[in-house]
Amino acid sequence: MKKIQSALISVFYKDGLENIVKELHELGVKIYSTGGTQKFIEELNIPCIPVESITTYPSILGGRVKTLHPSVFGGILGRRDNETDVQEMKQFKIPELDLVIVDLYPFEETVKSTTDEKLIIEKIDIGGPSMIRGAAKNHKMW
Repeated sequence: MKKIQSALISVFYKDGLENIVKELHELGVKIYSTGGTQKFIEELNIPCIPVESITTYPSILGGRVKTLHPSVFGGILGRRDNETDVQEMKQFKIPELDLVIVDLYPFEETVKSTTDEKLIIEKIDIGGPSMIRGAAKNHKMW
């Protein structure tokens, strides 16, 4: 069983997150995060590495693009038992992302609370489902 050394945390809802983050920190897990989640973690005085430090891009297009980057998905999908993957991760400075903690934007709640099409469209999550699928695809690395 491999020890979790790094985690990517990007959530809309922060309920219960404090306990998880504190435990990961106590275990010495390196935490990567984005936007509001990063701010939440930093306000707990827990070190947090901005995802932008691995993508070399800021959050762009009004926050629509933060995690959708080969350095993030390479870190999630890289097969640690495949020498080609390991070498490519080293070559492109892609960190291993051992744990992914994400939730999805509140699309259903938004649809129930407004008819404003722009607000509804912005709650169509792209990064969250993509990271969940990437983590699921690589679940056997554990």
